[in-house]
Parts: sequence; structure tokens; C-alpha cells
Amino acid sequence: MNTDSHNRTLKLVLTALMAALAYISFTFLKINIPTPGGYTAFHLGNTFDVLASLLLGGWLGGIAGAIGMGIGDLLDPIYVTVAPKTIILKLGIGLITGLFAHKIFKIKTLEGKKLTKAVFLSSTAGMVFNIIGEPLFGYVYTAYILGTPEKAAKTLMAWNAITTTTNAVLTIIIASLLYLAIYPRLKNNGTLQKISPKD
Repeated sequence: MNTDSHNRTLKLVLTALMAALAYISFTFLKINIPTPGGYTAFHLGNTFDVLASLLLGGWLGGIAGAIGMGIGDLLDPIYVTVAPKTIILKLGIGLITGLFAHKIFKIKTLEGKKLTKAVFLSSTAGMVFNIIGEPLFGYVYTAYILGTPEKAAKTLMAWNAITTTTNAVLTIIIASLLYLAIYPRLKNNGTLQKISPKD
């Protein structure tokens, strides 16, 4: 197997692994909260969307999150109607995190405190997108596409803002610490160079 083919296979396997971890953490590490406009939840699914984006870049990371959490919604009768919204937002998280990590900060070239700062800021950028996007896009999707009454959609938007912010803080901390923990080993054995997006 040539090097390019090996690297593509490695990226595909890691994308699938991150999608599976996003699905598991989104589906089984979740606390559902019913509201008049639908359900919202505390969950850890975004952690692996962000981690995948730090490792693999925005597109593959976003795809992993969108697949993992999209399947989670599709297989859950409570959330099946909002799966398209989830897929779009999770892809967005990955793209924003990857943009900051690999295009702006170029994290694979950093070490020490600069790396730590760049990883946390990149994770934060992806989560700020979600903190803004989830309630607003969720409101539009719920009220205008699903036809939920306005008052109920606004109640869901308010609860989404709370759960999304809590999920974001946990994601920033956990995903950043996981990346920083595995970074030295991946860099030393050459894996990081193989899986990181090209400059």
C-alpha cells in the first residue's frame, strides 16, 4: 500500500471512529429535557466533533460529528424530526473548529503554551458558533419548518441556549484536554503528520 493510500485509509478509519464516539456520547451520555416546543438535552456528543476537527481538519471532523449525531437523532423517535438541523450544525462546528485550528493557528506547528492556547481558542470558536447557531437555527427550524407554535418554539429556544452553553463549556474542556493528551504521542510516532490537513 503506498503512503497516500495508507494516509487516506487512516483518515477514513479515524473519521469513522470519531463518528462512532460522537454517536455513543450523544446517545448514551445524554439528559433529555422536554419543553412545550420539543426536546433539548445535555450531552457530550460535540466533544468528538471538536476532537475530530482538531485531529483531522474541519471537513472530516464536521462530517464525523454530523454522521455520528445525525444517526443518533435518526434512531431516536424524540429527535428524528430535527436530524437535518443537527447534521448542518455539527458540520458547522467542525468547519469552524478546523478553520481556526489548522488555517489560522496551524496547531500542528505549535508547542507548549502556544499550542494549548490555540487548541482552546479553536475549540471555543466552534462552540461559539454552536451557542449562537443552535438556538437561532433551532427556532427557525422548529417554528417555520416543523410548524411549532411561536410561544413553544421560543421556550425551546431559551432552553436550547442553556443546554447548548453548558454542553459547549464541557466540550471545550474535554476535547481540548484529550487533544493535548494524545498530541505528543501522535506527533512523535508520525501519525499527526499523516492525518492533519495539508497546509
